[in-house]
Amino acid sequence: MPEVPRKAALVLAASVSVALFATACTGQPGSGANDDASKDTTINFWHAWSAPNEVKGVQTLVDGFEKAHPNIHVNIVGNMTDDKMNQALRTGGDKAPDVISSFTTNNVGKFCSSGALVDLNPLFKKAGIDAGKTFPKAMNEYTQFDGKRCTAPLLGDAYGLYYNKTAFEKAGIKQAPRTWSEFEADAKALTIPDGDGFKQLGVMPTYHGWETTTEHLFAQFSPRYFDADGKSNVAKDPAFEKAYTFQKKLVDELGGFQKLEKYRATLGDEWGPKHPFHTGQVAMQLDGEWRLGMAEEAKPGFEIGVAPLPVPDGQESQYGKGYITGTITGIAATSRKQNAAWEFVKYISTDTDAVVGFANAIHNVPSTLAALKSPKLKYDPRFKTFLDIAADTNSTTTPASINGGQYLVTVQQLGYDYESGKQKDLKAGLEKAAHQIDTDIAQAE
Repeated sequence: MPEVPRKAALVLAASVSVALFATACTGQPGSGANDDASKDTTINFWHAWSAPNEVKGVQTLVDGFEKAHPNIHVNIVGNMTDDKMNQALRTGGDKAPDVISSFTTNNVGKFCSSGALVDLNPLFKKAGIDAGKTFPKAMNEYTQFDGKRCTAPLLGDAYGLYYNKTAFEKAGIKQAPRTWSEFEADAKALTIPDGDGFKQLGVMPTYHGWETTTEHLFAQFSPRYFDADGKSNVAKDPAFEKAYTFQKKLVDELGGFQKLEKYRATLGDEWGPKHPFHTGQVAMQLDGEWRLGMAEEAKPGFEIGVAPLPVPDGQESQYGKGYITGTITGIAATSRKQNAAWEFVKYISTDTDAVVGFANAIHNVPSTLAALKSPKLKYDPRFKTFLDIAADTNSTTTPASINGGQYLVTVQQLGYDYESGKQKDLKAGLEKAAHQIDTDIAQAE
């Protein structure tokens, strides 16, 4: 799955450089919506995919659209970063994108508030499409901000738990953990110390441990990042304190931060065949749907199990949920061909066969409820876990913010400080983080 390392890198980079969107063009309301989509025309579609299988998948998607709309031709421009898209959205012109596709859901708030992308709500309404009934709940949420739906979902990512069935059997564990207390017990039972390191580690719990970020892990606690007034909720919602506390306890019980980080430094790269889950050095792994294909390609010497991540004790009825994110698509406010662009966006985001075909091509989670249930989906039976997580109404995402993912960087930094012992007073740390988030947002408004 070569697209994943690039995608993860883009998301991280965008999270820490959201200021790039501060000068995005506010667009020209109504200026581009006067084109006749029934006449012969060409639109520019900029996207971020670049791996051969992805490029082929995009081309097949576009071919399907052009067959259904023979008068609208699509000029494809691939391997575009958010930085390049932002520059083009500001300047406009004949070569600029009419439609963009970005891996960075964290920037939806900036896209919407700056006016760089048009509000799709009126277009969905005119087309008779109820977005709330078309897209999974979390995907429907992360494509809009402050009353504007400036993007639509275009495939998604769902996070779950991978586990080594052979290691589970040797440890006498009969099934995947469903609660965090079971997860904690399993992680300890699966850990085999070896001097200063480990022969096998139950799970790498540190926030530096690949996909074990605060936003992915905390989703299982269903936190509310902001209150009704848009103020940071991290110091008020007990879900945050519970999540930080659970992770810190696990770090301490599995050997402590220093020992775990020393061991982590000896492990393989997240995106290579020597990933420690592939090699059996780590028995459980929080990860996205793409990991299954990558792990199987590495030919591990054990059977891979897939399950939803555990939920807090007492919330067993919500078992099956997870963190959801994904790719987004939208129409440039500077486009002079917004009606034709809408026909394209509508097709790639809501046509069931188109969404299913694209999901099959690049092995991501479909982004409509109908596509999730389509008999045309092709996947390993274990992949269904991620389809179910995507469709689960209890699954959550991180909300859009006017300054993108900066608040997530602050939440993550507190995690680094708390797990390492640099921040010993969690309550004080939460208060400081909340103040920092509110300050950053106020400066961005």
